[in-house]
Amino acid sequence: MGRGRNASGPERTADATKSPDAGRRPGKPRGEGGPSTGVAEPDAAGLSARRVAQSAVADLLGKNRALALEDALAQAGRAAGLDTADAGLARAIATATFRRLGFLRRALAARMAQGLPDDQPRLVALLATAAAQILDLAVPDHAAVDLAVRLAKADPQARHLAGLVNAVLRRVVRERDAILAESEDPLDGNTPPWLAERWSRAYGPETARAIARAHLAGAALDLTPRGEAGAWAERLGATILPTGSLRLGDLRVPVSELPGFAEGAWWVQDAAAAIPARLLGARPGERVADLCAAPGGKTAQLAAAGARVTALDRSAPRLERLSQNLARLGLEAEIVVGDALAFEAPDAFDAVLLDAPCSATGTIRRHPDVAWTKTDSDLIRLRLLQARLLDKAAALVRPGGRLVTCTCSLEPEEGEHQVAAFLARNAAFERVPVRADEVGGLAELIDAQGDLRTVPSHLQGSETLRGGLDGFFASRLRRKE
Repeated sequence: MGRGRNASGPERTADATKSPDAGRRPGKPRGEGGPSTGVAEPDAAGLSARRVAQSAVADLLGKNRALALEDALAQAGRAAGLDTADAGLARAIATATFRRLGFLRRALAARMAQGLPDDQPRLVALLATAAAQILDLAVPDHAAVDLAVRLAKADPQARHLAGLVNAVLRRVVRERDAILAESEDPLDGNTPPWLAERWSRAYGPETARAIARAHLAGAALDLTPRGEAGAWAERLGATILPTGSLRLGDLRVPVSELPGFAEGAWWVQDAAAAIPARLLGARPGERVADLCAAPGGKTAQLAAAGARVTALDRSAPRLERLSQNLARLGLEAEIVVGDALAFEAPDAFDAVLLDAPCSATGTIRRHPDVAWTKTDSDLIRLRLLQARLLDKAAALVRPGGRLVTCTCSLEPEEGEHQVAAFLARNAAFERVPVRADEVGGLAELIDAQGDLRTVPSHLQGSETLRGGLDGFFASRLRRKE
């Protein structure tokens, strides 16, 4: 589900963690891994973290494609009893694996006599997670190779393949420079073909390739300040983006240890995800509904504006996280557990925000697993649900009231096409075009119809604006009097 992946979370860290053998790989290659013939040791340093990373990646490549990587890592990490440092290392490895999965698969297949056995997700995950460490993370080559072989020997189904794992990974070490030189086209080489074709058709080949490059670069950490941004930008060493969000550089500590977290001065929210709630223009005292609200970044924005917010979501655990976030921020909202399609209110709302469940392809730069776990068949089911939710949201708006509908998707069927179809079947609503001054003067974020359309390659034109944006669509509508 697209909702909530980029909203506030108390323990978010960058892909590189405080673990001593995790992080972006420096430019100078390190030594080649040697033979890995030792007896498997369950308590070998870093072994548990790599087992968790392999397990999570295998789950998503295999039968549990509907699972988000963060959930798969959390489940496997709890079962393994990982400490904070090892959990961070597992996350860094798994994220790096999915970020370059297309390149990794191609490189591994070229170095295996019979190719890569895609029907064996545990073996693919073992090889890919190790190769990601060798090519992209600051992990000693011998550790990546040796611990991968140990994992193979400890797996009854892969024990007989330990020699193969060792040989293939040692070849990856030897041929690192050649492999990296081959990894030049992220659209053709590192993007699932169905997405590459879609984005080329929707945005043109040049923009589609820029989107794929942005996915490889990953995401910066953006914050939404509760009050004036300037003072917190200075304290945090952050850049104030034109849209009003704060952007941090490399993060080496948990978010909860940053200045301002404990006092609720800001929350984590991608700069693009923060725009739709601003477009709603909630005013003090207004009754506002936030549908599909968890985990609460947009709810916090609406409550901070002084609105009386009803936050509804069908997931009780996610709403618990929303409640915790609001408590930290000192904000209040009426929290309702339930299905938005069945929601009934005694009176119509002044404004409604609908962040509908979607394919989440706009969040790939921070959630690279999405590219490899979604299919075009998912869009059919989601489009039908989105249309029903949009009709329901519209029914909750009073005459003269506003409705903002949005999705964290790059797919026109989940954004532009949905709104066009809605307006065609509902004459009671009209579009209220977004103005450039509402998005920091960034007119390129507004499409020809006056809707918001961000893509990951936006805000990458200078050192100040580096880091991109999540892909978002939002349309502001008004019920006629």
